[in-house]
Amino acid sequence: MKLIIIGPMASGKSVVGKKLSKRMGLNFFDTDEQIEKKAGATISWIFDIEGEERFREREFETLSKLIEEDNCVISTGGGIVLREENRALLKKGTGIYLKTSIQSQLERTMNDKDRPLLQNTDNKEETLKEMAKLRNPIYETCSEIIIEETNTPNETVDKIIQELKLI
Repeated sequence: MKLIIIGPMASGKSVVGKKLSKRMGLNFFDTDEQIEKKAGATISWIFDIEGEERFREREFETLSKLIEEDNCVISTGGGIVLREENRALLKKGTGIYLKTSIQSQLERTMNDKDRPLLQNTDNKEETLKEMAKLRNPIYETCSEIIIEETNTPNETVDKIIQELKLI
């Protein structure tokens, strides 16, 4: 079993992924954590110094390695679906899309300084809307399971487990 959690920034992918892996007795991997560990730098630093394109290359390298793991949950960065080669890799597991409202994303990122794509914008809401317009249809095509926003990460995990029984 290979479960891959995708969705927009601040949708709870990492928190839900950790809880889901624990409940199901699976290994957990977070692509952003793996990138930071290997680079010895934060995602923000990589974006600032190397640029988004180099970050996306690192993301592909990381996903390529992680996708070979079995019995795991992989939480991904929000932009991982932008590259065709990543979308092909995502098909090697069961995609789980955590749908999240723009309002929730705004609330969760209000004081967050570690979101490079929100740092240089005067209008976070408009930036998030533009990203959603581009990415949400891609998330849907990369997913076997779509989870509407819930009240708690535990509720989200419960819904995922319920959906997994149906496929």
